[in-house]
Amino acid sequence: MRNHTGKSAFTGFILTLSLLAWCAPTPALADTVVPPGNRNIEQPKIPGASVRRTRAGRTTFDDKYDKIRELLATDKSLIAKIKSTARTYGIDPIHMVGAIVGEHTYNVDAYDRLQSYYVKAAAYAGNSFRFGYKDESIADFVGRPEFSSCSGDSYRLWSCRENIWEKTFRGNRVGGTSYPDNRFSAVFFQPFYAGQTFGLGQINPLTALMQSDMVTKKSGYSKLDENDAGEVYRAIMDPDKSLAYMAATIRRSIDDYSSIANVDISNNPGITSTLYNTGGSAQRAAALKARGGLPEENYYGWLVNDKLADLKSLL
Repeated sequence: MRNHTGKSAFTGFILTLSLLAWCAPTPALADTVVPPGNRNIEQPKIPGASVRRTRAGRTTFDDKYDKIRELLATDKSLIAKIKSTARTYGIDPIHMVGAIVGEHTYNVDAYDRLQSYYVKAAAYAGNSFRFGYKDESIADFVGRPEFSSCSGDSYRLWSCRENIWEKTFRGNRVGGTSYPDNRFSAVFFQPFYAGQTFGLGQINPLTALMQSDMVTKKSGYSKLDENDAGEVYRAIMDPDKSLAYMAATIRRSIDDYSSIANVDISNNPGITSTLYNTGGSAQRAAALKARGGLPEENYYGWLVNDKLADLKSLL
């Protein structure tokens, strides 16, 4: 038998190395890290609706900031829950603190105690709510053939449905029904009250439905069903569950910016708070990728970055 050593063995070794090099995946480009701090020197303009709500409550933004900060500073149990939830979702707890402070400074006024949120949640338990528009339930609406292409986990499923709403139904007459020129969440997920966000995290029902699979996987809460509106409201009103949906939303925005725009926003709570306020992290990440540059904070995120040292002291 011929001895296959020497030059033949060396040639085979080189060929093997070449094949390994050819098969190896190309290293992904590192994300561009958004540095801490605000890109805008002055705070962007606060929307008129927020100004009017605050005036109607005979208060000021400074007073509302002080009130929610005091709630966080004096409720050690809440801070512990925020830290624990943040660990579960792999985010810095300052992102959650920033979102809570922003919501209660500009959108609503904080209750005096965390227990008040539980009491409010309990009030929803005995009521029967329905998601829909006029006589059309949300189940019937998303059962239309226009939505047949939507599938995947809860985030992909509801994001797809929201996109089709924007492209096909919003402000249009379809199948004999005229639909309002308004957001999907406002038309189908607002059965009562002028506002549509609830609880400690000020989460709207559509956002909760989008994050349901992640929350079920990481926190173990039951998956939400759009046909059980009462359960959706109880989830977003209950402070413990609300924290999970908040963390999932922030985690998703960080992941969207990384996977879509190759931008790391995990070190800038002002940016994650901005996205928590505006929603649409996937669409905004895609727009950022198209134009380039770094994301900028809005009025809400600007406050979080401006008060960052004070907010970090709460943790």
